[in-house]
Amino acid sequence: MIETAKHVLRVEAEAVLALLDRIDSRFVTAVEMMLACKGRVVITGMGKSGLICQKVAATMASTGTPALFLHPAEGIHGDLGMLMKGDVVMAVSNSGETEEITRILPVIKRMGLPLIAMTGNPASTLARAGDVLLDISIKEEACPLGLAPTASTTATVAMGDALAVALLERRGFKEEDFALFHPGGTLGKRLLLRVEDLMHIGEAIPRVFPEMPLKEALFEITSKKLGITGVCDDRGELLGVFTDGDLRRSIEKGLDALNRPICELMAVNPKRILRSNLAAKAMQKMEQHSITSLFVFETEESRVPVGIIHLHDLLKAGVV
Repeated sequence: MIETAKHVLRVEAEAVLALLDRIDSRFVTAVEMMLACKGRVVITGMGKSGLICQKVAATMASTGTPALFLHPAEGIHGDLGMLMKGDVVMAVSNSGETEEITRILPVIKRMGLPLIAMTGNPASTLARAGDVLLDISIKEEACPLGLAPTASTTATVAMGDALAVALLERRGFKEEDFALFHPGGTLGKRLLLRVEDLMHIGEAIPRVFPEMPLKEALFEITSKKLGITGVCDDRGELLGVFTDGDLRRSIEKGLDALNRPICELMAVNPKRILRSNLAAKAMQKMEQHSITSLFVFETEESRVPVGIIHLHDLLKAGVV
């Protein structure tokens, strides 16, 4: 079983690697056709190819290329009405002779829609009908009988992903754009939630004056329940921070810490984050510096904090 599995992986990996030499001007033409599309990229395929077409259409749709899947069998029974002027069609068939595909080709041509043919048979009906051909032919299937689509389907999905990512980059698609199409789940939260959505503001921000004795400052740390306080001057500008950890370290050094001004014990140059940053960036910064809180500012030049965000806020929001 182990040798069989290794053989399958080896055959499928070789099928994908064989595509590298076929990423040429035809691939560029296909991408440019999709970029110029005024309607949708309509992807159609039957059987296993159809399942892959659904995946590729979903990937394109989520990365900035309006796309949908058209089932060819349903197409010849009315669903060709989904096609409209301005669409680009990509038809996928390993043999290039799939009956349901060949039956819808005349309609696609009659409507004058650009056709991208993705097939493993460059001499097929589909290949000849296409305005551009993407060759996904393979040397062999991983199935020992040579019957079950294995390496051929892997090559197909890989070529589909290559198209989707090339389109993504050409469109200048950004993380923020991706977030708009993924509002649900952890991914959506990581990409949509910003620091300002989770930060504590106003009276909830722990702040003390520099000359305040530590024993008095501890009430601020305790009452705000964040394990930290900012040390701010009379203009509200952040001078430093003092944390539970700083308290332990001060006591361990044998200092008469409780009676000393907190400005003598605080840590200067605290880490900061902007309110407009993604919450995921706050998490990354906390992990990088092994801290649990960040004071939040309006701009890079600002010195007066507008909020504070704690690790627990990120955990509760499901950003992690």
